[in-house]
Amino acid sequence: MKQKIAIFLIAALALLALPLVAQYFGQGWVRILALSLLYVLLALGLNIVVGYAGLLDLGYVAFYAVGAYMYALLASPHLVENFEWIANLLPNGMHTPVWAVIPLAAGLAAIAGVLLGMPVLKLRGDYLAIVTLGFGEIIRVFMNNLEHPVNITNGPRGLDRIDSMNLFGFSFGRAIDIGDYRVSSVVLYYYLFLALVVFSVVVCHRLENSRIGRAWMAIREDEIAAKAMGINTRNMKLLAFGMGATFGGVSGSMFAAFQGFVSPESFSLQESVLIVAMVVLGGMGHLPGVILGAVMLAALPEVLRYVAGPLQQLSGGRLDASILRQLLIALAMIGIMLARPRGLWPAREHGKGAPQPVR
Repeated sequence: MKQKIAIFLIAALALLALPLVAQYFGQGWVRILALSLLYVLLALGLNIVVGYAGLLDLGYVAFYAVGAYMYALLASPHLVENFEWIANLLPNGMHTPVWAVIPLAAGLAAIAGVLLGMPVLKLRGDYLAIVTLGFGEIIRVFMNNLEHPVNITNGPRGLDRIDSMNLFGFSFGRAIDIGDYRVSSVVLYYYLFLALVVFSVVVCHRLENSRIGRAWMAIREDEIAAKAMGINTRNMKLLAFGMGATFGGVSGSMFAAFQGFVSPESFSLQESVLIVAMVVLGGMGHLPGVILGAVMLAALPEVLRYVAGPLQQLSGGRLDASILRQLLIALAMIGIMLARPRGLWPAREHGKGAPQPVR
């Protein structure tokens, strides 16, 4: 027990000190760390749907988009400039604080998750994947075209001038000075995302060991047997979609505040596939594995930018750096999946008998 507490404290101190060390090498590295935490939040949410309940969701990026656009509309001058009645109601514009953003983003995304879950309750496997994939693309196209006749999302041009997150007058968009030491805005966002990730891990851990979590895992292993045991599979599936979506909504709102700009291009099918790959690569249903997979796949493309550039120069510019980077990522993923088919850090297998002693 003491050893576990010591490891936990060392890990906590390392996570707190990491951005302060990284910013000496440039703000780009801190930004990579912050975005990695956002992807960890997304992967934890999808793990509820895919890892716990066994529902293959390829449209998870839709909830990410819902949260991002919700915050962008509530914390930018777009609605005030395009709707006179809103300008009269709120002459100073909308400046939503973080304590209001998180519940709103979670609630709106949860509603979207339940609305997605209701028509697909009887679908499984590939059929469920195709329908959820279509839902994700519908949301992206919807955001792309919701400019005429009433301009709500500003179409493909996206929404800009989005406020930074603020909490009781404290803005995460401004650097703060502690004596002679300056803590940049990116570092402040890192700590905000880290707090959300820690809270989400606690929630997921509690869910995993609760009656609801065990019901989800029973549905994942054998839905017919779970139904025969008295589990209301319909409600449990809807709950999985709703709970998983809340993480996507909160992460989307954080992304909009962090970037200061959102557009439909940020929520493409490739993003959905990337989030699914994080869960599968790390180890479905296992929290440490999901976190590891998310950090690796979120940080690896950015880190490989520093590798692809020199390789492009060695080839005399004949290789495109972005294509080379994708090739390196693909080779790394193939190698890992061949060596570790159940993921880098899979959960312990259930249902196997204890090894018999050799006589």
